[in-house]
Amino acid sequence: MPPVVDIGSRARIEDLLAGYVHAIDNDQLESWPDFFVEDGEYLITTRDNHARKRPIGIMYCAGRGMMQDRVTALRKAIVFEPYSYRHIVGSALITPVADSSYAAESNFHILRIGADGGMITYGCGRYLDEIVHFQGAMAFASAPSSSIPRASTPCQ
Repeated sequence: MPPVVDIGSRARIEDLLAGYVHAIDNDQLESWPDFFVEDGEYLITTRDNHARKRPIGIMYCAGRGMMQDRVTALRKAIVFEPYSYRHIVGSALITPVADSSYAAESNFHILRIGADGGMITYGCGRYLDEIVHFQGAMAFASAPSSSIPRASTPCQ
């Protein structure tokens, strides 16, 4: 059985996880980098690459600057039909890693909804997060090579 996380830390971590997907689902992309520490990392990779510890990703951002560039690209450079997202995220398994640092794992299913109301599965898999106390709140962090913060490992 994993070590117990105090209820206050658990509540703040759950608020971080929920706030993150709500920001994306409600098209508040400019706030997305604020969920990370300054040098936080974001990685989407395949289940196979993660299992084999390959540092190859579908998308990778190192630091808030790269995340802000990604948002700018989505807003100004990438043209597509209007659609929205809805994340369905399972309860997180949260374990303490070190003083004020936590690992969180949760399953997700992302739906993409088109302008006509049609829905498709955009992605599913699991989030593997390293979460730390940062400026009085919880935030996603950069991680050692043995784990991946805010990593999406898609279903296959």
